Amino acid sequence: MFREMRRSNQQTTEAEALEVLERGSTGILAVNGDNGFPYTVPVNYTLINDKIYIHCAKTGHKKEAIEKNNKVSFCVIDRDAVVPHKFATNYLSVVVFAKAQFVDNADVVREALEAINRKYAKDYPDEGQREIEKAWKAVAVIELTPMHITGKAARNTIQTAAKETAK
Repeated sequence: MFREMRRSNQQTTEAEALEVLERGSTGILAVNGDNGFPYTVPVNYTLINDKIYIHCAKTGHKKEAIEKNNKVSFCVIDRDAVVPHKFATNYLSVVVFAKAQFVDNADVVREALEAINRKYAKDYPDEGQREIEKAWKAVAVIELTPMHITGKAARNTIQTAAKETAK
């Protein structure tokens, strides 16, 4: 159903891809937007049991697009360092093709919001709980169930750049 990576020598293992998703701070969610135009939006997210959770408003472009077509893609860039003298980029990224759904279960919504709080504001647990309570009626949580995950790394660039840095 999904294409093979053209430059398979740059493909990461699934474990490496999941590590990138785990440590990433910003993901780019892509949906089928208005009038057939792709709509991409940077989002904060968390990973729980191999599913990606994103918070959003209960209204808006993202929500409407997912309601029309729940097939999405999600990208996280872990490393992006241009190596000008090599005409290359030292990169590591992950693309996830997923099915999106809005979470109806209040316990799962709370678990996802608390996990997002721990990820982005771990030193402020009490303030995070107050923020969750304050936003509770207005916030929605999207669950992405991955159908296909690929990670890609500039393996040769990484090795070359590392050797030159060591000099």
